[in-house]
Amino acid sequence: MGLFENELFYEKRLLAEDDEGGRVSYQDLNSFSEELIRRVGGKKLIFILCENTIGSLLGYLGCLKTGVVPLMLEKQINPQLLARLMEEYCPAFLYVPEDCLTKTGECEIVWRVKGYCLCERKAFHSPSLYGELSLLLTTSGSTGSPKLVRQSKDNIVANAESICSYLKIQEKERPVTTLPMNYTYGLSIINSHVKKGAAIYLTTKSIVERPFWDFVKEREITSLGGVPYTYQLLKRIGFLEMELPELRTLTQAGGKLPTTLHKEFAVYAKETGKQFVVMYGQTEATARMGYLPADSAVERCGSMGVAIPGGRFWLRDDIGEEIKEPFVQGELVYEGDNVALGYASSREDLKKEDEWNGILYTGDMAERDADGFYYITGRKKRFIKLFGNRVNLDEVERLLKEHFEGVDFACLGRDDSLIIYTDTKGEEGFKEIMEYLYEITGISPRAMTIRSVSTIPKNESGKTLYSELEI
Repeated sequence: MGLFENELFYEKRLLAEDDEGGRVSYQDLNSFSEELIRRVGGKKLIFILCENTIGSLLGYLGCLKTGVVPLMLEKQINPQLLARLMEEYCPAFLYVPEDCLTKTGECEIVWRVKGYCLCERKAFHSPSLYGELSLLLTTSGSTGSPKLVRQSKDNIVANAESICSYLKIQEKERPVTTLPMNYTYGLSIINSHVKKGAAIYLTTKSIVERPFWDFVKEREITSLGGVPYTYQLLKRIGFLEMELPELRTLTQAGGKLPTTLHKEFAVYAKETGKQFVVMYGQTEATARMGYLPADSAVERCGSMGVAIPGGRFWLRDDIGEEIKEPFVQGELVYEGDNVALGYASSREDLKKEDEWNGILYTGDMAERDADGFYYITGRKKRFIKLFGNRVNLDEVERLLKEHFEGVDFACLGRDDSLIIYTDTKGEEGFKEIMEYLYEITGISPRAMTIRSVSTIPKNESGKTLYSELEI
């Protein structure tokens, strides 16, 4: 069974509509897929520069239908980072918007369709690919790490089926895009609705722009999703006072929502007859691992809920044993068919088989209450989430040290706040740091705080003493 096994029943249905009136059906996707595989010529690696448009959606779904393996990347990716990934993984093709052709290097345009170009890299051959490999996604936000997550068709289908089950998604749902297509949460919304033959409503507009809400009202949108920052913006722009009778479902993932904001939206949903569903996930689990049922949103405010249908959570202590008692902190472990195959750090890794066997050690610390609901308490490793994107603090630190030779850095932070300690001084230097990070990673300056210190504290072996720096 796959995402498209029911397509004979809904091939004439609308697959997607954009905010400029463009429309494509599921039958159009079939035609696109046939042409895609004819031009690509089999199971090969392709890089897709994504945006929330019909051309991008067709490219992604066409790959899933035909077995072509896409690496999903943001349209605005820094050219240096793209070149680094291309050098490491050697894709046979690139599928990019027409206004991004300067990023592709030497290649031949073999197909133009829906504002996108399929570009063949003549001097390159796709690396060997494991037969079950279906999708590649980046792991560390926009920091340019070549480390990827390898997902299979079974991973994608299992997660989509589970999401359809607990959100009760039907073919009449009308979701709007609020998240990037290269982001695992954004893809999970697409996958779960395609599984039911629903239509996806595509827009590149931001939720702070009036045309976005005009589109939502005109198309009678029934659901939208967001990361914590999305909900901060929604509150700021007066969403809680809007009249949106058709909107029935709000979902949130991509980091822990502040408890006060969680409660505010949970109460709003209860009072307006909507469902507000907080979820927990990672790219390594294809997307979702946990959810807080809507009827518990107020009562269990702050919880990330229970395991999704077909999955299981448990907590591991320091010696690897399962913690049975409630209210004891341990590392959160997840088991399920949606756990990805493993990581890739080079093209050689793309032929590896399933290394994780359905078990994911999340790196998140959590505790469980007496009723079996889980609460995230912190992170085991040095990751934070900035507006829904996971950022590796060590990777950011490495980028800064490499670029600013002779300057020392230490990076800390919490969700939506990156704190950079440096031994450089002066506002001009701070501005340079912010501009460089924004250019290379896309991390917004508003998420950064730079603090000057005379020296970065180190231990006798030269390792940074993060505990001596304040967050």
